[in-house]
Amino acid sequence: MTPTDPVLYRVENRIALITVNDPDRRNAVTGEMSAQLRAAVRRAEDDSGVHAVVVTGAGKAFCAGADLSALGAAGTGAAEAGLQRLYDGFMAVGNCRLPTIAAVNGAAVGAGLNLALAADVRIAGPGALFDARFQQLGLHPGGGATWMLQRAVGPQVARAALLFGMRFDAEAAVRHGLALSVADDPVAAALDLAAGPASAPREVVLATKATMRATASPGALDNEHHDSAMRMELGPQAHTLQSPEFASRLAAAQRR
Repeated sequence: MTPTDPVLYRVENRIALITVNDPDRRNAVTGEMSAQLRAAVRRAEDDSGVHAVVVTGAGKAFCAGADLSALGAAGTGAAEAGLQRLYDGFMAVGNCRLPTIAAVNGAAVGAGLNLALAADVRIAGPGALFDARFQQLGLHPGGGATWMLQRAVGPQVARAALLFGMRFDAEAAVRHGLALSVADDPVAAALDLAAGPASAPREVVLATKATMRATASPGALDNEHHDSAMRMELGPQAHTLQSPEFASRLAAAQRR
């Protein structure tokens, strides 16, 4: 691993710190970054010396969306496959057996919001911004966003975000339950919070999360709901990727 890798990984005090690392592009998700993020999560799960995971972004942004430019020109089937490759990293965070914290140091937009939502807990930095952005791009939500937002903030606020374009700064995120707290240094605050599971027996940590996952909605595990929502959203999102309106809105957004 080098400082220029799209995902950085280090372990301290039984906590894995995973950093999405493309600050020049505001950590926009690519297929390579997504694959490395999944690998980093798996590495943490497979390491008996890791009891918790913190995810953050390099530079000023947490993660400013996904690189969708190549998918708009693909056919629907290819677009669906490409979307799933982009989803793979944050789906791994959502499926992680260890406790997970997103240290949201800056903008979490689109797929970046999904990455934050996939974690068990979010801590916001003073400059954090939570912005779904899908509708403004003429794009159907994807990656399980409809389910994750409703789980985090309830139906009304989730609809305000996805249907009406509501965005959340750090204080609003805490007020609506999207983030646990605001901290000047969200990574340090996340590491402090993760010290709890880091000091507990790993088998107790794993069992507690597994039980909470099973009891959140009896009859199915919460990550199964996430996977179902992701698949339900996949077709409509791939369809909107093919539309000329999406292409023009994306081009306008990239010029800003």
